[in-house]
Amino acid sequence: MSPLIDFLVNRSAAETNAMSEKQEMIKRMLELQHQFMQYDHEKGVSMEEYFVPSDASPIKDYRQEYRDLAMKVVELAHKEKGSHP
Repeated sequence: MSPLIDFLVNRSAAETNAMSEKQEMIKRMLELQHQFMQYDHEKGVSMEEYFVPSDASPIKDYRQEYRDLAMKVVELAHKEKGSHP
C-alpha cells in the first residue's frame, strides 16, 4: 500500500473513532439534559440546589459531568477541523 493511501485509511479510521466517541458524549449530554429537565419539572430546582447541591441531591454531579463532556466535545471538534493547537 502506498504511504498516501495508508495515511488516508488510517486517518479515516481515526476520524471515525473520534466521531463515534464524540457522538457517544453528545448522547450522554442529551441523556443528562433529559434527566435534569424531568427532575426540574417534577420537583423543581432552586438556584441553591443547582449551584450548590447537597450530597443527597440527584443532580449533585450534573453540572460537572455535563461541563466535562461539553469541553471534550469541543476539543474533539477542534481536533477534527485541525484548529486545535
